[in-house]
Amino acid sequence: MSPRETLSRVEPLLAGFGITRVARHTGLDDIGIPVWCAYAPNSRSIVIAQGKGLTDIDAKVSTVMEALERAVAGEPSVDLIHDTSSHLQAMGRKTDMLNCLTALHKPDLGPDEETEWVAGINILTGDEVYVPFEAVVLDRTRDARYWMSSDGLASGNNAEEAIFHGVLERIERDAHVLWQVGAEADRYAGCVDPRGFQDGALDGLIDKIETSGLALRLFDITSDIEIPCFTAMLGPGDLIPGPRALHGDRDIRLVEVTGGTGAHPSPLRAAIRAVTEAVQSRLTYISGARDDISPATFSRCLPPLMRQAFAAVAAPPATAIGRDGVAGHGQQDLPHLLQHVLDRLRNRRIASVIAVRLSDDTLPFSVVKIVIPELENPEGERAQRFGTRALARAIGF
Repeated sequence: MSPRETLSRVEPLLAGFGITRVARHTGLDDIGIPVWCAYAPNSRSIVIAQGKGLTDIDAKVSTVMEALERAVAGEPSVDLIHDTSSHLQAMGRKTDMLNCLTALHKPDLGPDEETEWVAGINILTGDEVYVPFEAVVLDRTRDARYWMSSDGLASGNNAEEAIFHGVLERIERDAHVLWQVGAEADRYAGCVDPRGFQDGALDGLIDKIETSGLALRLFDITSDIEIPCFTAMLGPGDLIPGPRALHGDRDIRLVEVTGGTGAHPSPLRAAIRAVTEAVQSRLTYISGARDDISPATFSRCLPPLMRQAFAAVAAPPATAIGRDGVAGHGQQDLPHLLQHVLDRLRNRRIASVIAVRLSDDTLPFSVVKIVIPELENPEGERAQRFGTRALARAIGF
């Protein structure tokens, strides 16, 4: 389905979900890569949603879908069961208490404690699994036991599309955490020349970035799951050592360097996602509209380790992660792409990929929450900051 068709299906629903305005943010910066935003003043999480893309229609649809998924996640259309894990299991139902997502300063849910449960599907096995409702809802007006996050929250024209996006986001976040906790000496060893993909769309993005006087560094952070993943860092041009570094080691604020990460079976698409997200992050700070960014964020200095990223020497993309034609995932249909991703997770002995459908079946779009307990979670106010994968990486296993 084309982005324009998606927009025509969902645009009449925006007001009903509390989304009052959709606006083009692109012109607030001088890069020119499309970034849009949507406002939901009475949102149960953040008021602003943003989206990016190669074209305005791509970015607008990305924004609208993100705003809709947050609105749905704030008031999900799901059936709840008030019970204990022990009793549900005694009735033959599978449960996961998701203690890996317990919020900071909150106790883990006990097997005999009552709470509200919602049914999900482990899409690796087809089994129904009950998880705590507070672990999947995105309603920050609640004093919840669980860390609330949009991580793994995704939307699409149908459930399969939403699941695909959500699973990729969880793989992306896991890869980024593993990259962050690895040895500092190796942090920037995977620097990749984005022009090495020899793709017109990606080259066009790089041209716009360079014309605006900014510097970009792209890093291959693909994990052992082997789904291509990249992180991009975007900052002032004088961060690059050499003749352009006119200001030497001038103090640079943290907000002057922004990042973006992307994962996809197609390495090219993963790289484009990372680059466009870095541009979107820059506009987040320029617009100053997000209500979850503290004023102190704008005065912090750039850490020396982040500055070092721009001294990394870029190499051509490896053959295995080259253009779509090389990787073989450029034109495959969605069912095959999703199956490929799930097979990669199985190969790493990931046992559980839980999909919880949050949207009403009558809507012309789907919203799901994907929970993969064995993968790492992004930074957040959780009792358990790191899981076993990150701890193993940190100690060199």
